[in-house]
Amino acid sequence: MAGGTRLEHLELLRNDEGYLDALGARRIPDPTTAGDFCRRFDVERIEALQEVFNDTRAEIWKQQPEDFFREAILDADGTMDETTGQCKEGMNINYKNQWGYHPLVLSLANTGEPLYVVNRPGNRLSHEQAAATFGKAIGLCRRAGFRRIRLRGDTAFSQTEHLDGWAANGVTFVFGIQAMPNLYDHAENLPRNAWQELVRPPKHPTKTAPRQRPENVKQQVVEERKFRDIRLAKEYVADFRYRPIKCEREYRIVVLWKDLEVHQGQRKLFDDNRCFFFITNDFRKSAAEIVLEANHRCNQENLFAHLKSDMHALSAPVDTLVSSWAYMGMASLAWSLKAWMALSLPTEGRDADARGEEKRTILRMEFTTFRRAFMAIPTQIVKTGRRIVFRILAWNHWLPTFFRLLDQLNTSLRC
Repeated sequence: MAGGTRLEHLELLRNDEGYLDALGARRIPDPTTAGDFCRRFDVERIEALQEVFNDTRAEIWKQQPEDFFREAILDADGTMDETTGQCKEGMNINYKNQWGYHPLVLSLANTGEPLYVVNRPGNRLSHEQAAATFGKAIGLCRRAGFRRIRLRGDTAFSQTEHLDGWAANGVTFVFGIQAMPNLYDHAENLPRNAWQELVRPPKHPTKTAPRQRPENVKQQVVEERKFRDIRLAKEYVADFRYRPIKCEREYRIVVLWKDLEVHQGQRKLFDDNRCFFFITNDFRKSAAEIVLEANHRCNQENLFAHLKSDMHALSAPVDTLVSSWAYMGMASLAWSLKAWMALSLPTEGRDADARGEEKRTILRMEFTTFRRAFMAIPTQIVKTGRRIVFRILAWNHWLPTFFRLLDQLNTSLRC
């Protein structure tokens, strides 16, 4: 939150008088003490710490309107935390010859909050420990009051041995599933009238008159250098029922058929096609809606980018797997604090629509932008007899929101 990206930056902050006065702290630990603090954690204490974070998270959720609890969408995926260190206990090498750790992140898609982080060696599978972590997140959302819960993940997370249990618990899911030969046979034998063309909505609807698109320089280079180019012609969707071997009931398989054209330079070589399959227990939504929702799971990659680059939360600054896990859990709290700030903003009043849009903007805001708008504000800090006075020395258009948040937090504290 204060702009540091590694433990060594604590050395600069602990000697900054303004920083200490703003925190109301006499001193803060130096980098070696912070590293030693991370090394004192074991797995049980890390899990307890994350539950403390989630208990606080649930209190913030309780302040939201009734519509917030309509459905909780839980996304899970693994991401590689590559490191050049040679003496880090628990690190390993993956199939891409990358050394490091492979943390699992489970997040709430509604707000972008990382609910659980599980650190693993770099050679572990994406879905390892995912089922147990999904179980914890489901319990958290049930306690918080969400009426429906939906799980999402790629093909690695379609763990068919757990699908019956989730379905029996009233949980819906949309997972990718491997394109096995028997699924291809099902898709190819469907009648022609079972297929519908998929028309995707525009990614960025224009609010003004549409502008002329600039020339596609990338496409020009591909054609000039005669690279092989696979172009999408049309997409079709259909569905059928299917019972995986490890399941005792049938589920819905939604198939996305892509008609492709293979070009080289400006010549078309041949036509091709590929199928992508999704397994779900949602029989209400159309096949097209299921495909579009499954594609929205890719937004979790943006969360990974922020956790890695903006705040360096998914890094391994300590020398063991468990201590680096502790660091990841604590550092990722910065992103949750940003989300909690947005969720704490009141939206009532005659400007309710504008305030609601403002709240959504902060939830989606990049962490660097958030830090510059709400944290790195030029301020004079004056210590008087019994209070600390913050004198804002510069203005930006987010300051009115900042002051509304302060009023809201002071009201909560008085209650």
